[in-house]
Amino acid sequence: MTTTTFTPATPATPADMANALRALSMDAVQRANSGHPGAPMGMAEMAVALWSRHLCHDPGDPHWPDRDRFVLSNGHASMLLYALLYLTGYDLSIDDLKAFRQLGSRTPGHPEVGHTPGVETTTGPLGQGLTNAVGFALAEKLLAREFNRPGHAIVDHHTYVFHGDGCLMEGISQEAISLAGVWQLNKLVALYDDNGISIDGPVQGWFADDTAARFRACGWDVIGPIDGHDVALVDTALARARVSAQRPTLIICRTRIGQGSPNRADTAKAHGEPLGAAEIALTRAAIGWPHAPFEIPDAVRMAWDARENGQAAHRGWRQRFDAYRSEHPQLAAEFERRVLQRALPADFAETMAETLVRFGQSAENVASRKASQKVLAQLALCIPELLGGSADLTGSNLTDFPGCGAVKGGHVEGRHIHYGVREFGMAAVMNGLALHGGYIPYGGTFLTFSDYSRNAVRMAALMKQRVIHIFTHDSIGLGEDGPTHQPVEHAASLRLIPNLDVWRPCDEAETAVAWVQALAQADRPSALLLSRQNLPAQPRTPAQVLEIRRGGYVLSDRADMRAVILATGSEVGMAVAAQQQLDALGVPVRVVSIPSTTVFDRQDAAWRREVLGAGLPRIGVEAGVSRWWGQYGCIAALGVDRFGESGPAAAVFEHVGLTVEALVELVVQQVRP
Repeated sequence: MTTTTFTPATPATPADMANALRALSMDAVQRANSGHPGAPMGMAEMAVALWSRHLCHDPGDPHWPDRDRFVLSNGHASMLLYALLYLTGYDLSIDDLKAFRQLGSRTPGHPEVGHTPGVETTTGPLGQGLTNAVGFALAEKLLAREFNRPGHAIVDHHTYVFHGDGCLMEGISQEAISLAGVWQLNKLVALYDDNGISIDGPVQGWFADDTAARFRACGWDVIGPIDGHDVALVDTALARARVSAQRPTLIICRTRIGQGSPNRADTAKAHGEPLGAAEIALTRAAIGWPHAPFEIPDAVRMAWDARENGQAAHRGWRQRFDAYRSEHPQLAAEFERRVLQRALPADFAETMAETLVRFGQSAENVASRKASQKVLAQLALCIPELLGGSADLTGSNLTDFPGCGAVKGGHVEGRHIHYGVREFGMAAVMNGLALHGGYIPYGGTFLTFSDYSRNAVRMAALMKQRVIHIFTHDSIGLGEDGPTHQPVEHAASLRLIPNLDVWRPCDEAETAVAWVQALAQADRPSALLLSRQNLPAQPRTPAQVLEIRRGGYVLSDRADMRAVILATGSEVGMAVAAQQQLDALGVPVRVVSIPSTTVFDRQDAAWRREVLGAGLPRIGVEAGVSRWWGQYGCIAALGVDRFGESGPAAAVFEHVGLTVEALVELVVQQVRP
């Protein structure tokens, strides 16, 4: 078989390369009769400058660890990214582009990590991509400090992010840019598509910020505004940004949404609807693109093809890594484990067993937040990739551990991050850290403030990322801070998020298991809901300690039982105390602890039937909304279906009727005619 390579007589120009992006974007949106052509058309020259002149990547291996990261924060412009991936040589075909936004296609409406090769993070909710990019850049800086050695820079890449007005209007953007500035993430470069248009029209009436001043005030270098349709100017700005020594860089690119469209450019109509066949024909004529839909000339294809350069860059890094391995074999092996393989330490099973032995039979009455800190202190010794933090509540969340150090300001030697009062930003940065690789991030705040971070928690679940959320002060048991801080519906609400494991442990043993299981889950995030108040330790057999991993198990049983009490967290102790009082009344009951309803629900039907019992009335108890327990066949439940009160914890429990006596009375009502 003979292969002939044709060299075009006339090489493609930057304008040709940009117009290829425009054409593919408007053609795919038109074919789908759905999508956003305006932003891809407006950012085309920005993409030419970055992707053809600066971005270091290997289309043949989208997971090469020292590649530059590219994030499309304004994810509605997904066709720009798909066109770039196709043209530069990723495993994406023209048929994939033609299937844009169709069921089961590799080109969904918004980019999805793990679904389309070359997509680094799932974007769509505006502002989160920009914040993920901060997490990427922080991971690069932390890994470089941890693994690079004199003469061996095996971690040395940039993070680039495209974003628009919508990202900057979302409040999370302020959290992100503030953190990036204080952390001095000099390898983070953000390109702002400043087109002045959003869905409702020109933004001046609702977005009049001095964006340049805003970023400068947060410690960024700012370049521009520049003409975002001038490839040379964007190229020069990128070259300048790449040599920044201490600051992240914002490049403000003035663009026209729908650039090239005679009648839709600079209008909101270009944002979120197809141009229409007639306007596409006019646009083709206006930009000098005579080619049929989805047709790319050979010259343009060759100009975009990044495979050869990507392979060369990748080979060069491999050679450098081999040299690094020869001088630092242990570091190289650890880097490969954490970054390339994303595997837990080889002795994790032993660590898990030791943790369960140490804490499984604990008789100490402690708050589960304190139990969490004790478990964490042991696990952190064995799992160096654990990277923690707190949203300005370290002393309350207890997310630090001995010798953890601190990531604050430009100093990033530690393993505990001070996020400040930025719950949403913290959660989205953690997503970026997890996506980058090399770290297992966890972060703490109060459970009631999960409302602030919820969408980023949801995105971690959607992206199947191992991120651990520590939510303390998990009920009215926090007491004096009152109803603004007392979560009621939050546990039930988090349990509704698909692919999120939610743990509400009742003591030190269950807390240890929750931590171990959260670490063992490579493809899902976990939320650990922990108490402020001390909780009584529950006696267990070694077999019961192992059963905790199943999310629900029989904690305390009785012969000839007449009912089953289901409880979680701090109310398990209440259920056990009620069981003892019911014994005296001649009403034996089983107590089932369900530290994780999400894990319990994944168990086989036989286990669930065995634990819940058959033919007996079930009563649920939890310091939260009571209607949750209907799914387990509970005929009654004791809970909190109102907001709390300010006062000492014991007084608040008494005030809302969540007491041992009330539980005993409720059980008796259900079992006696």
